[in-house]
Amino acid sequence: MLDDYPRVRPGPPKPSKIIQPQVFSLPPGTERYVVEGQGAVLIPVEAGDHLTIINTEGGQHCEVVASDPRGVLDAGIIGANAQGDARGLKGLLSSDNQSLRGMRMGLQARGIDLAEAQAVHLFEATTPAGTQEQFRATRDGVVIIAAPGDAMDIEAQNTATPLTVMVKRAVLKSKLRFELPDPLADPLQDIRVHTQTAESYFVKAGDYIQIIDVDGRQCTDFECFSARKLDKGIEHALDVTTTRTLMGHAYPMPGLHAKYYDQEMIPLVEVVQDTCGRHDAFAMACTEKYYNDIGYPGHVNCSNNFNTALAEHGVGARRGWMAINFFFNTSIDEHGVMYTDEPWSRPGDYVLLRALTDIVCVSSACPDDTSAANGWNPTDIHVRTYSGEETFQRSIATRVTPDSEPKMTKQTGFHDSFAKHTRNFIEYNGYWLANCYADAGPIEEYHACRQKCIILDLSPLRKFEITGPDAEALCQYAFTRNMKTLAVGGVVYTAMCYEHGGMVDDGTVFRLGKDNFRWIGGSDYGGEWLRELAEKLGLKVLVRASTDQLHNVAVQGPESRDLLRKIVWTAPHNPEFDQLGWFRFTPARLNTESGTPFVLSRTGYTGELGYEVMCHPKDCAEIFDAIWQVGQDHGLKPMGLEALDMVRIEAGLIFAGYDFSDQTDPFEAGIGFTVPLKSKTDDFIGRDALIRRKENPMRKLVGLEIDSNVEVGHGDCVHVGRAQIGEVTSAIRSPLLGKNIALARVDVAHCEPGTELEIGKLDGHQKRLPARIAENLAAFDPKKERPRS
Repeated sequence: MLDDYPRVRPGPPKPSKIIQPQVFSLPPGTERYVVEGQGAVLIPVEAGDHLTIINTEGGQHCEVVASDPRGVLDAGIIGANAQGDARGLKGLLSSDNQSLRGMRMGLQARGIDLAEAQAVHLFEATTPAGTQEQFRATRDGVVIIAAPGDAMDIEAQNTATPLTVMVKRAVLKSKLRFELPDPLADPLQDIRVHTQTAESYFVKAGDYIQIIDVDGRQCTDFECFSARKLDKGIEHALDVTTTRTLMGHAYPMPGLHAKYYDQEMIPLVEVVQDTCGRHDAFAMACTEKYYNDIGYPGHVNCSNNFNTALAEHGVGARRGWMAINFFFNTSIDEHGVMYTDEPWSRPGDYVLLRALTDIVCVSSACPDDTSAANGWNPTDIHVRTYSGEETFQRSIATRVTPDSEPKMTKQTGFHDSFAKHTRNFIEYNGYWLANCYADAGPIEEYHACRQKCIILDLSPLRKFEITGPDAEALCQYAFTRNMKTLAVGGVVYTAMCYEHGGMVDDGTVFRLGKDNFRWIGGSDYGGEWLRELAEKLGLKVLVRASTDQLHNVAVQGPESRDLLRKIVWTAPHNPEFDQLGWFRFTPARLNTESGTPFVLSRTGYTGELGYEVMCHPKDCAEIFDAIWQVGQDHGLKPMGLEALDMVRIEAGLIFAGYDFSDQTDPFEAGIGFTVPLKSKTDDFIGRDALIRRKENPMRKLVGLEIDSNVEVGHGDCVHVGRAQIGEVTSAIRSPLLGKNIALARVDVAHCEPGTELEIGKLDGHQKRLPARIAENLAAFDPKKERPRS
């Protein structure tokens, strides 16, 4: 009988499987906190709450102090006994560490005095990564957890690293919402914008506006007016079209292109901090017509909410409002269609603005529950304002992995020294670096590197200390080069690959001792990858981040040796300065045996003779001044990222995200020499895949000479006739050759030197630029004779 009916899929529907960041997928009542190395957090607890403190990278000391609601210190609140002075925590709070400003405010507000504080001390220098300690709150109070550490000894590798704290609440909240983050300073206004509403507020010139997504995945439209113009009856609102045109960006971000303007090009606000990085400046605030057209007549909308909130300021009603929609995730596809998806914002993400004139503002909590615009669940927005006398650094948040806590853009230890010569800084890999310098410009900086010498800030390079009895074994398995042949004091350039042969990163490995290595690469994930691999294999090794403890400048150019010879002192058991060979390093001191310590390596990223100087951030100004003073006799100039791109492309040196990715193997990236498949007899990650890829190559990185002055850029298509056979990865106008050159990845069928190609512009076909494959990947010194000299 059943054969007479169509077959169906049995059972009820299955829910969609979605892998989300941990902040959205933690069990109810579970919270996560990260204590940065040389940082601390303050966590309110109630009786019955469980705390788990995890030594994330291993080897990090921890101090725990507890206080009751009256400010009385008592470790018994977490069922423990204090074991000694909380000197590490006290040292952190007495420092000028601005990231602890909120902590100091929290302690003061609660009347907690740490002058006589005793702490519970956890973990040793040899504690393995992932080690946990657990506590249970016996009564209400607050817990202060610190990850103290001194300035890293450049030879001891004693870096301070993060701790992770998991809190399991004994009592679940009636609504599973997130706590409002602590304020950045003492607020002038605290305004809750409840879901499906809008609120207006006045902000004085110079004051700050913090717009917070409390629960994550929630949009908020923002609009503002010059108060002076409103007093005159002129309703000129923030104009996103004018702003996009003047800033040259889809929406402003902290840095050089940070301002929002009205229709008369008067700046109203600028963006100071942004922890989300994804917003919309194209669509209007949602309107009554929008909901009517999609079948939801009478739905609450932001435009009408704006009208209600702004009426008290005498602003006329509009059917639809232009606005900047913070946290709204929109984009435009290759067919010109605008689409939306869930916001990128997490609980507590915010945008910090600074008013450039007296302004009347309005913020909404978008009511859209008909799409993914608010994650299908509209929630609240919170607004705080702060006095213009407060100081907040310009910063953008980045995350190593989707589960990582945001890290704000920082200034390197050398920032103030370079800032004397330029204001043109751009965000690079979590730090502000100079793009070019006012007194010279990129062309002059380029020639200084080729003819004299330059100094360049490369502090954002990620450093990781790899230590322990299995350090060599980990490095041998994780990197493509043979680490067993790397001598103490040696440096080797290598690739790090996934199992399929695609690259995780490229970088250099320093060998500081039998069981001591330092990895320097481009991304934080390289360290995560190494740590995960060590844990998976059960190796006795620590992989600890030291980027914030070890900043570096490159001193490059034909006169770099003569310059540094005047200020470098090395101990008798280390190489003398002139004995330091290519890809070697040595501990050194400034001028004399008692001088400031640093590490000197004969490495670089310019294709020139050069060195890199690494030191603790507290010593950067002294190191810079010494180099700068002596360098004046050698034509020393500061060099920015724009000129760096010129010299590295001429030298055929690759850059992550441009010349390689996780879909590119080392052979396709032009660094096949880093994969010694025949001489390295130990297995390593990706070896089998790399053998297959080498034997069956499909693409090759080549140098191009372009017979046109039209600018060429990353991603431009490369053609033979109608067919696309590759794409440009990096391109510049070469001062050396006086023409445009590029690095390009092309099909192996068309990779021979002299092959005539065309670079497509516009749609790839309407405009073509003639090009030919050069003899060498490097247009400058292909045999690397200058850096070897």
